[in-house]
Amino acid sequence: MNSDKKEQLRKAKDHLRKIKLFYIHLAGYIVFVALLLYNLYIVAGPYKNNIISLNLSLIVAWTVFIVVHGLNVFKSKQIFKKSWEDKKAEEFLEEKDKKTTFWE
Repeated sequence: MNSDKKEQLRKAKDHLRKIKLFYIHLAGYIVFVALLLYNLYIVAGPYKNNIISLNLSLIVAWTVFIVVHGLNVFKSKQIFKKSWEDKKAEEFLEEKDKKTTFWE
């Protein structure tokens, strides 16, 4: 196995490790948010507003972190890739060539 194949294999394993860690992070986030939402449901007493604001702050902060983590892991997954843009440009050029005017 040459060094190029080894490097590709190493990159693939590293990417899979990042995806696995993201899914573990996502599972922990779901459990944590579920517990905090339950806490919002059962909270009572004189410090109710403080506890609610703390819980909501934690949910918002962790949501931002999970989104940033997901974007970092899946950044290579672009919606509009260069090949898609090239293909659409070719389709528009062909459509322009096919158009005829009314008097032709």
